[in-house]
Amino acid sequence: MQPQEQLNYSGNLFSEHLITKTSDRSDQLSQWVEHVTKQLIEDLPETDHDLTPTYDDGGATVAALLGELSPIRKAARKSSDDSPGSTLPTKVPADEVAMSLLTLLFECAVAISLDNLGEAHRMLLELSQTASPYGASSAERVVAYFAKAMSSRVVNSWIGVCAPIHVDFKAVHAAFHVYNNVSPFVKFAHFTSNQAILEACSRHSRLHIVDLDIMQGLQWPALFHILATRAEGAPYVRMTGLGSSMELLLETGKQLSSFARRLGMQFEFHAVEKKFGDVADVSALGIRRGDTLAVHWLQHSLYDATGPDWKTMRLLQGLRPRVVTLVEQEIAHGGSFLDRFVASLHYYSTMFDSLGAFLAGEDAGRHRVEQWVLHREINNVLAVGGPARSGEDKFRNWRSELAGSGFVQMGMSGNAMAQAQLILNMFPAARGYRLVQGDHGTLSLGWKDTSLYTASAWTSPNHHLHHMHAPS
Repeated sequence: MQPQEQLNYSGNLFSEHLITKTSDRSDQLSQWVEHVTKQLIEDLPETDHDLTPTYDDGGATVAALLGELSPIRKAARKSSDDSPGSTLPTKVPADEVAMSLLTLLFECAVAISLDNLGEAHRMLLELSQTASPYGASSAERVVAYFAKAMSSRVVNSWIGVCAPIHVDFKAVHAAFHVYNNVSPFVKFAHFTSNQAILEACSRHSRLHIVDLDIMQGLQWPALFHILATRAEGAPYVRMTGLGSSMELLLETGKQLSSFARRLGMQFEFHAVEKKFGDVADVSALGIRRGDTLAVHWLQHSLYDATGPDWKTMRLLQGLRPRVVTLVEQEIAHGGSFLDRFVASLHYYSTMFDSLGAFLAGEDAGRHRVEQWVLHREINNVLAVGGPARSGEDKFRNWRSELAGSGFVQMGMSGNAMAQAQLILNMFPAARGYRLVQGDHGTLSLGWKDTSLYTASAWTSPNHHLHHMHAPS
């Protein structure tokens, strides 16, 4: 299946041996994060997994927990003392300043994990004065957004309430559209999933696609174009789109219907203003006898799109789909606060690195993605705070859960790999992206040595029974 966007074929196809390490330290935030995290974790005294304080007086400071500060942080503080009125040292090289900020951020995370909110608040004030979302370096920008999220976490802990964060879906979806244009990750998710659906549903005359979080439906015009030109003729396509705003769902349905009509394809859109896990039973999805069922789920941390995972799994089992296409972020949301902090800092610093290699610091699209997509995800992972604070039951890894629930993995084909390789050539920084085909048929896209998104396809072993029992 060919991507609908015009591709630049001038670059070499992506392959692992073409990846080169840049010497520009400004593009190595993720390496600094890995170094600082490793150094500080090694300095931590032995304690339990959640770093629960074992001190009788309950007044242990972060400095006592961490021991001596790193030489880089000491140098930064000395330079700051020599420059009254300036918290950010000017006499320390930029890469050392970045490591100093990351060190302080890690100390703050440890303080939060120990419920030492006063110490955390002091460090967050310092971070807010030294790091800006508009900073020239990726390090400064990612620290600024993490500090904002951790400030919200501290406030939530102080008042003892973790209120749901309001979602401006129009703004988030608009930013996600920009994200689709400036980064290959969204296109990777769309086109690899489309290819899996196309192959699983070939020669079927009626196709029903259930999109668990359809947003603006950016994925589907490319699939429609291929379906409309099939040698065996275009199938009848029914699409069920789930979301939290009926207004936006109807607008998405209108756009997709118009596109399908221009292609001469029979199409019907069904809007469901609910989270998938909140759907009472499969009958609410309008499944019809004779439909070949495909379910698509692009996971993200912008908001909870599906509700409790166990309910989502129960419905998937009840649907018995011909194919489930799943694209997961390679970041765990479970575990302690410090677990999530370390995992998310490494993950999102890599994301900021990849954007910084492609877009200038003052680029409006880059800032919009960082502010409305990446920052929002960081905030949801750290401030809202995962299963222990939200009460939701979330799986750590959906692929293992699907396998354990009877679903059978369908390997991503060579055509899907070719699609991803072509997509990467749209971006000047393509040599930094890493495409890996897993042993079990997964396909992962990352930046340098960090996997960020993994696509997989699954089928229900009883998918053929659906046609026998679905209502007309």
